[in-house]
Amino acid sequence: QVQLVESGGGLVQAGGSLRLSCAASGRIFAIIAMGWYRQAPGKERELVATITNRGNINYADFVKGRFTISRDNAKNVVYLQMNRLKPEDSAVYLCNAEVKTNIMSPSRDYWGKGALVTVSS
Repeated sequence: QVQLVESGGGLVQAGGSLRLSCAASGRIFAIIAMGWYRQAPGKERELVATITNRGNINYADFVKGRFTISRDNAKNVVYLQMNRLKPEDSAVYLCNAEVKTNIMSPSRDYWGKGALVTVSS
């Protein structure tokens, strides 16, 4: 019903920058919040940053001052600008959206397939 497609991952040297994008499409009545999580091999999925439809933002401590999340509500797109990347930032970055598909239904979470970010030292 709802699809999330990430783009912008890749290989970058330590200290470099990447910008991830995630576009939501499908049966969308309203998007309550969008965000980014990441999962490195052998580790649990962890929150990176989230932004609500009112612009409230939450960052994980390990990205504060380096990453910036933003959102285009009209296009249902969320961005993650990642600066001063470190090798430990290497992971699959997954887009998440809390979506209502109609006015009567409760919201639920949807996930993208992920974008691989590799930071070389």
